[in-house]
Amino acid sequence: MQQLRKPRYQPANSLESPRFAGIRTFARLPYVQDPTDVDVAIVGLPFDTGATFKVGARFGPEAVRGASALLRPYNPELNVQVFETLSCVDFGDAPVVPGFIEDSLDAITKTLKPLAEAGVITLGIGGDHSVALGELRALAAVHGPLALVHFDAHGDLWDSYFGHKYTHGTPFRRAVEEGLILPERSLQLGMRGPLYDPSDLQMARNMGFTVLTTTELLPRTPQEIGDLVRRTVGDAKAFLSFDVDFFDPAYAPGTGTPEVGGPTTFQGLAYLRACTGLNWVGGDVVEVLPAMDHGQITAHLGAQLGYEFLSLVALERQRSIGI
Repeated sequence: MQQLRKPRYQPANSLESPRFAGIRTFARLPYVQDPTDVDVAIVGLPFDTGATFKVGARFGPEAVRGASALLRPYNPELNVQVFETLSCVDFGDAPVVPGFIEDSLDAITKTLKPLAEAGVITLGIGGDHSVALGELRALAAVHGPLALVHFDAHGDLWDSYFGHKYTHGTPFRRAVEEGLILPERSLQLGMRGPLYDPSDLQMARNMGFTVLTTTELLPRTPQEIGDLVRRTVGDAKAFLSFDVDFFDPAYAPGTGTPEVGGPTTFQGLAYLRACTGLNWVGGDVVEVLPAMDHGQITAHLGAQLGYEFLSLVALERQRSIGI
C-alpha cells in the first residue's frame, strides 16, 4: 500500500488565521499560476453575456470564493481529507471578453488547455453555462471526448437563440457537434420546467444521452443514481457540469433562469456525493448570480458543490494508490 505524498499547496489554517482575513481565493487556497506540483486548479470563468434572460453571473466566481472561506479540510460524508490528499490552488480568472462570447470561449480554452496538458484537473467557477464549451474544448483536446455528468434544470442542447449558435442554452449541442463529449456515456439529471416543444427532452435521448427529469430522479436513492452514473460513464474520462438551477429556487435563489419544483440542497448534494468511482478530469459550477441571491444562500451552495467535486477527486486519488 502506497502512502500519499504531502501536497505542496494547501489552504490557510483557519485555526490560526481568521476566515475573514486575506485575499479571497477558493477555500483560502494559495493563488498560484504555475502548474508544477498541482493536482487541481480552481479557475474563475466570469462571463455572463451568453445568458438569454438575467445577467450578472460574471460576479459568480467572486461570490463563491467569498463563501468558500467557511470550507474545512475534512469531508465527513465521503470520509476524505480533501486538502491532505490533493495539492490544490486557485489559478485566478480566465481573461474573458465581456459581450463577446466566441472570444471568451477561446480565452477559456487557452487558459485551461495548458493545465490539462500538465495533468492538472480543473474546476471552473462560472459564469453562465456557455463557459462549459470553452472548458470542454480545452479538456477534450488533451484527453479526447469526455463523458458528461450534467446536473441542471435545462438540457442546454438547443440549436440556437435569436439566430445565434453560442448562448448558455446551446453549449452541449455544440459540444456534441464538435465531438467533445460522448453522448452514450453521458447523463443529464434534473430536467424540468416548461419547454418550447414536446421534442425537447427526446432530442437529448435521440442523441444518446441518459436523461432523468426531476420527476424521474427524485424517487430514486442516491445509491441508485450513483450506480446509474457509473454504469453509463464506465471507464471514460468524465467532466462534471453543475448548474445551480438544478435546485429548487427556494434553495438557490441566486440564479438567472430558476425553475420551480426542484430538489433540495440535501437531495442534490447526496446525488453528487454518490458519483464516486469516476475518472474525473474536470468540472464546473455555473450560473451563480449574486444580485439575485440573498444571505449568500446560493454562493455558499456553489462553494459546497465545488468542494464536493474536490472530495470526489480526492477519494479517487486515495483509491488509485490503495488507501
